[in-house]
Amino acid sequence: MWGSFFKQIAKTMLVAIASISLFITSSPAANAYPFWAQETAPATPREATGRIVCANCHLGAKPTEVEVPQSVLPDTVFKAIVKIPYDTSVEQVLGDGSKGGLNVGAVLMLPEGFKIAPEDRIPEEWREEVADLYFMPYSEEQENVLLFGPMPGDEYQEVVFPILSPDPATDESIHFGKYAIHAGGNRGRGQVYPAGNKSNNAIYNAAASGTITDISFEEYVGNAITIETADGETVVDIVPPGPELLVAVGDSVEAGQVITNNPNVGGFGQTDAEIVLQDASRVKWLMAFFALVMLAQIMLVLKKKQVEKVQAAEMNF
Repeated sequence: MWGSFFKQIAKTMLVAIASISLFITSSPAANAYPFWAQETAPATPREATGRIVCANCHLGAKPTEVEVPQSVLPDTVFKAIVKIPYDTSVEQVLGDGSKGGLNVGAVLMLPEGFKIAPEDRIPEEWREEVADLYFMPYSEEQENVLLFGPMPGDEYQEVVFPILSPDPATDESIHFGKYAIHAGGNRGRGQVYPAGNKSNNAIYNAAASGTITDISFEEYVGNAITIETADGETVVDIVPPGPELLVAVGDSVEAGQVITNNPNVGGFGQTDAEIVLQDASRVKWLMAFFALVMLAQIMLVLKKKQVEKVQAAEMNF
């Protein structure tokens, strides 16, 4: 009798502690948690391995595309388009466990010196494409690393970044040549919060081996799954609202066994591109070279016609 009483008290305390922890470490009202909102954000969003850090929280692999010109001239405004395709008919699990549309976000890592074009430099014909878009630099020191979102995915599957190229004539640290561009696109909420704890958009596993003796649901907290181990200990797993349970009372589970479905329908993808900061004088010399080659070809054709005409006249004579 007393053993059952103490087990019930222990269970209640575990549920209370888990509820407080979930309340502190998650935001039920938020539909997205952008990684750049962290106070301990990494110095750069691209790791030494080449992977963009968004992939640490958004675990599903999805396609992302980026379009940039092959080359640009100094002090010129051009478009960089990041495409984030996904099936708009699917719905994701929101922070409170309900279903809703996917949000999207993008990160664009440009070469040093490149940055978002000032409003007065954006061409008038581009105004409609970029009027409602808001971009922010990754940090005050990195204006070349740009962030977008989270925004409604059904409206922003293509994000147009108006970019201003640098001018080596005014900045000695900038040089003409080929540069790499890195882009990442996310759709949907992440599976891991910055602190390392899971969101309600993830798969949950059993914390211990044993038999499920009770499953209780509490609003804003989720399901409390009580597992009784072989040595009589009680373990309570908290599954927040969102994932669907794959187990029931009386089932035997192993430690690490999957006990929910995978509610995630989004994911993250990244891609790379190259752009050439072109010297205008080189373009002029190249055009002059092409003109010279064409002139030489014309002269050769004319000379050939002249020789053929002379040979024909000698044969007639």
